[in-house]
Amino acid sequence: MLYYQRLDGGWPKAIGEHKIDYNQPLSAVQKATLTDDGGRNDATIDNNATTHEITYLLHAFTTTSNPAYRKAAEKGISYLLKMQYPNGGFPQFYPDLTGYHHQITYNDDAMIRVLRLLRTITERKGDYASVDQNLRLKAQQAVERGIDCILKTQYVQHGKLTAWCAQYDEKTLQPAKARNFELPSLSGSETVGIVEFLMQIDNPSPEVKRAIDSAVAWLQEVKIPGYTIKTIKDPKQPKGFDRVIEPNASSTIWARFYDLETNKPIYVGRNSEKKNSLAEIEYERRTGYGYAGTWPETLLAKEYPAWRQKWEK
Repeated sequence: MLYYQRLDGGWPKAIGEHKIDYNQPLSAVQKATLTDDGGRNDATIDNNATTHEITYLLHAFTTTSNPAYRKAAEKGISYLLKMQYPNGGFPQFYPDLTGYHHQITYNDDAMIRVLRLLRTITERKGDYASVDQNLRLKAQQAVERGIDCILKTQYVQHGKLTAWCAQYDEKTLQPAKARNFELPSLSGSETVGIVEFLMQIDNPSPEVKRAIDSAVAWLQEVKIPGYTIKTIKDPKQPKGFDRVIEPNASSTIWARFYDLETNKPIYVGRNSEKKNSLAEIEYERRTGYGYAGTWPETLLAKEYPAWRQKWEK
């Protein structure tokens, strides 16, 4: 883990096409190569990169008292603080801001994971108690800016607060496109992680309460009752299976993407064309990407009612 850390303090999620596997021992040649590659600009917060390593190393310091582990973790924390935009948002990669890497990224909970980690650091509990006081103060300020960014990016549709998109332009704070199959759209997945993060705020402000209530109302509005998404055996397909959305009276699902103006579920393949059904998406994407799911289920059934009982008095 120490060898993989870049000089800027962050960690990559992969080396070339190969995902990093910390369970695999490194040869002397690999160690030398990683040392030489320390200046590469491929550090990211995507796929748990950097936040995972910081958490692991702080635990390692707690159990071993090896100062190298805390030093590396604090360097990683400084990296997160440096990559944050003044408006509170976090890009997916830093310092590589090419392509869609520069966008404020809620996709796959990237920014929310960072904010959760920084908030935990400010609480000085358990493995996080050893973090330098100066970093803790900066982390607290970063969380406050992050919350402000979340509130400002909640999408207003025809004058009504709704949910969040997966990516935003870091300057205009408007919904943005990432990959070809990730068009500007409201998210039935990322919205859940954002709401859960906001619900953990102690003594939430009226603005935070309004954001949560509005997003939950939107999730209730766009649910797709009476359907389920399944992976089925299909020997005729390249992988031997297919993924389908089919009727199921006892199930409710949500689409990953909803149209910004109509709240209609949309399905988008690599050609960037909006489709009305999962069946219209090419096989590779249909079976390789999550276009529908039950992400808000626990939030709506348990977490939000408990939060509302506590704070909506």
